[in-house]
Amino acid sequence: MNINRIKGAARGRCKTVIHNGVVWTVATAEGATVAEQTRAVLKSIEANLKEAGSSKHHIVEALVYLTDMSTKAEMDAVWCDWIPDDGWPCRACVGTDLAHGNLVEIKVTAVK
Repeated sequence: MNINRIKGAARGRCKTVIHNGVVWTVATAEGATVAEQTRAVLKSIEANLKEAGSSKHHIVEALVYLTDMSTKAEMDAVWCDWIPDDGWPCRACVGTDLAHGNLVEIKVTAVK
């Protein structure tokens, strides 16, 4: 069994894991607003997917975590500009506590 784990900056976890043609990746980012952080997170996710041999066109599932659900429309505006019209994945958005300074965290599953 071959599992490719691509380490990120945080100790104890990987930014991307690849197995059997499936890619899992996650990102957070800095920024003053949910829109800024969402743009930066999606830029990181796109880079992670490219590094793994995939792309945003191959995302099958996305999990969005927000510290404040009242900012969902702000995140959605950035998300909808970024995701291809013919590539909408199954997506859930959850309100939760995140690490200090993080307003949004996004984890996606894609195929190669």
